[in-house]
Amino acid sequence: MLEKGAIAPDFELNATPDQKIKLKDFKGKNVILAFYPADWSPVCSDQMALYNEMLKYFNKYDAQIFGVSVDSVWCHLAFEENRKLHFPLLADFEPKGAVSKAYGVYDEELGESKRALFVIDKEGKIAWSYLSPIAVNPGADGILEALEELDKK
Repeated sequence: MLEKGAIAPDFELNATPDQKIKLKDFKGKNVILAFYPADWSPVCSDQMALYNEMLKYFNKYDAQIFGVSVDSVWCHLAFEENRKLHFPLLADFEPKGAVSKAYGVYDEELGESKRALFVIDKEGKIAWSYLSPIAVNPGADGILEALEELDKK
């Protein structure tokens, strides 16, 4: 898993069938990457719902959050609509888990992303990372603390 101080690997992933998100397009803004195992699982549903409620706090720190899993873009769209999520979910679908692997958070045995968080600063460096037990919602405290630290600089 990539640690604090590492350069965040760039990527390009689909948020919708015709919209790709490139990390490099967010230079100058703090970015939160929330890798998670699967849409629709109970813990993932709770975790993404929490981040949806936290958007105003993330915005306060000029941060954009993206959820990332190996689910397809169609699965993400159905999940976003059903859960009324207001932030993009990115499909690390093909090649399966390539971005998760680049960040060191791909579970080869289960074939899905691990539950991991990254806060990336405005210059593209990882300011904070956390690997959560798979069955535990990591919450948002660590994210907010990392964003507060970045805000002090």
